[in-house]
Amino acid sequence: MNLLRLLALAFLLTFTSTAFADNKHGYAIHYIHGEGDVDGIKLAYQYHPENLLPDAWKNFDLHFETSINFWNYSAAGRGSKSNHDTNFVLALTPVFKYPLTTWYEKPLYLELGIGLALLDDTHFAGKNVSTHYQFEDRLGLVYDLGDAKVAVRYMHYSNAGFKSPNPGLDFISLSYSSFF
Repeated sequence: MNLLRLLALAFLLTFTSTAFADNKHGYAIHYIHGEGDVDGIKLAYQYHPENLLPDAWKNFDLHFETSINFWNYSAAGRGSKSNHDTNFVLALTPVFKYPLTTWYEKPLYLELGIGLALLDDTHFAGKNVSTHYQFEDRLGLVYDLGDAKVAVRYMHYSNAGFKSPNPGLDFISLSYSSFF
């Protein structure tokens, strides 16, 4: 569990190192639903630095998201027996947004990201994902309402084949985010 403490320290340093900067800070709350009977909540802090990308990427927006995920698996088994499992996940993901179009005079973005995640348990929802270290991949649509954003995302966690088995875990996420 020393690794979990190290990642928690990294989260703390991210929060404190940016707390007094003039850049934008945000939060996000995700409801996530995974394959089978997996549901969860993802609480995220977003750091939006300015002018980090080269001019050739001027249409892209980049932010970094650190998150805490709480996953719950609850499935009815044979007879009255039920299976229940939980997992705790920490993640850090750079996220790129690209403007697609406007809809009702508000911008709609494509979102892409690949980050790192640390799972507390490698056996979850009847799957053995082999490693505590996973990649968090995301692909989504973000609708900018001005003061807030709503998004739908596909999220995938896997170890990229570094160790077998590697079945991966898939989620759909609905989120609300805003700046503070």
